[in-house]
Amino acid sequence: MFTRVTNATQALNAQHNLQANLQRQAQLYDQATSRRLITKPSDDPTATASALGVRSDQSANAQYSRNVNSGDAWLTTADSTLTSVESILNRVRDLTVQGANDGATSPEAKEAIATELDGLKKSLLSLANTSYLGRNIFAGNSNAGVAFNPDYSYTGVAGSTVERRIGSDTTVRVDADGAAAFGTGATSVFALIDNTVNDLRTGVNVGPRLAEIDDRMKAIVGEHAEIGGRQTRIDKAKDTLAVTANSLEAQRSGIEDVDLSKVLLDLKTQDVNYQTAIAVTARVLQPTLMDFLR
Repeated sequence: MFTRVTNATQALNAQHNLQANLQRQAQLYDQATSRRLITKPSDDPTATASALGVRSDQSANAQYSRNVNSGDAWLTTADSTLTSVESILNRVRDLTVQGANDGATSPEAKEAIATELDGLKKSLLSLANTSYLGRNIFAGNSNAGVAFNPDYSYTGVAGSTVERRIGSDTTVRVDADGAAAFGTGATSVFALIDNTVNDLRTGVNVGPRLAEIDDRMKAIVGEHAEIGGRQTRIDKAKDTLAVTANSLEAQRSGIEDVDLSKVLLDLKTQDVNYQTAIAVTARVLQPTLMDFLR
């Protein structure tokens, strides 16, 4: 069976081919101007789904990075604060050693030592109430505004901590335990200094206070070491997240972005093909007798 090919059939086929060429040319032009392979989901549904998955991972990774930066700021604040606390306590110990030497220290000198110790205690209390972005770094989730009240009572709640999620299944504590570091109430470092000052002013030898000061210094150094360990975890997480961010961006680019030089070459080739198709179609579809009779 033979099928008759009419001029109308040839014209329709030619029109279809030209439209297909023109559509491909428009697609390449969109890719060249936007520099993206996918300008709408229908361009490639499978690649679109993959791109959405990668972008979701990028969004999560970016949030983890923000959490890491926040945690880093908290821990850096705690680290610098505890460094200052240790320096003050070293001075407190030195002054206590001087005050314990009853034979070489006059009452006037002991009073001077007591006055300085009182000032150091106030500095310690101020450091213990250090805040970051309005939240105290030594009081966990407490909203009291301070970690320690003037009577040295602790405002934090046992087990209440500030944490930052730095991975899908990883969190890091970023606050410091004020109760463990400074003690609370009558057993706090502040009360210890008050007792030392009172001993100096009442003529009681302060030598026995040195062991208490040493114990409190050990507690503070121990908390400082904990902060250092968490800081190390934060630093490693920061490096890992940076590597992951680069990897995800490479994946996204491989799915969504175009090779501009290749697209421009394809666009030029398609333009030549389109112009050639028009020329060939014009030569093949010659006028018929009916065209002249109209």
